[in-house]
Amino acid sequence: MSRYRRSLAEGATFFFTVTLADRRSQLLTREIKLLRRAYRLTRERYPFETVAVCILPDHLHAIWELPENDADFSRRWACLKRFFSSSLPSAAELADSKIHKREKGIWQRRFWEHQIRDELDLSRHVDYIHHNAVKHGLVKRAEDWQYSSFHQYAKDGLLPLDWGFRDDDGDQKFGE
Repeated sequence: MSRYRRSLAEGATFFFTVTLADRRSQLLTREIKLLRRAYRLTRERYPFETVAVCILPDHLHAIWELPENDADFSRRWACLKRFFSSSLPSAAELADSKIHKREKGIWQRRFWEHQIRDELDLSRHVDYIHHNAVKHGLVKRAEDWQYSSFHQYAKDGLLPLDWGFRDDDGDQKFGE
């Protein structure tokens, strides 16, 4: 059995990438209501603060701040994945290992996590999240992607609406 080294920093802030097993799927945006429900139920059961988030069709990025005496982000992601998957049918073909572990084959088993070190690290990861839909060619401007915390950042005056866009030549730009 693999043993992954995960940070155990209580009350820390973490960046995550969580991915569907089928990278061609559009399940997360197609079932956005279900995902939002799973997110809300997870947060009610195991509190955390969302600093930034972007949902793409096949993966999501989030920055979470955990409660002061808590470092268990793995439990939170397992809970969110379980809540989301419980209302969906299993993937068409499942490996024996997934059947044995009662998995539906919707999510990749693991996720990427990075503990945020300082304000510059946080700022860079927030920018990465908010620019992700542009990076993947889903929209030309960050403001055009509805499944992102970018809109709250712009509303709060933390980012201008023209921040993060792809010009007509395909070059990626950032606002002032």
